Amino acid sequence: MAYCSNCGSEMTGPFCGKCGAAAGGGQPAYQAPPAQAASAAGLGDNAAGALCYLLGLITGIIFLVLAPYNQKPLVRFHAFQSILFNVAWIALWIVIWTLVAMLPFGLDLMFAGLSGLVSLAGLALWLFLMYRAYTNQPFLLPVIGPMAQQFANKQ
Repeated sequence: MAYCSNCGSEMTGPFCGKCGAAAGGGQPAYQAPPAQAASAAGLGDNAAGALCYLLGLITGIIFLVLAPYNQKPLVRFHAFQSILFNVAWIALWIVIWTLVAMLPFGLDLMFAGLSGLVSLAGLALWLFLMYRAYTNQPFLLPVIGPMAQQFANKQ
């Protein structure tokens, strides 16, 4: 009876049934990749930065909490900018709809139409921020950007 020179199990043919090594004692037919290669896989900084904007406050906070990403300055910047952008956006909507509620009937319709244009501008800015984060070209919003940089640089 022949035994495999690689793993020591019984061989019934030209290859070991357990490890796949040839009868001559060569390398096995298939070797699994090292374990550390699988654990090193993850999101790149650009993808993580873009995902920070996806659900606004929620994803911004998630990427500030997740261990490998909260140590990367670029991802931290995008997470803080996403959070601050969404807080400012919510505050803007509260102001707009408070004004709409206070205005008389004719003017409130005009402001409601104007709020639609503001919505489109906000959507375009949100998509633009995601695109710039994904292409590794950070864009600093006028007031929010420097604040996000300060928060991201603190650790």
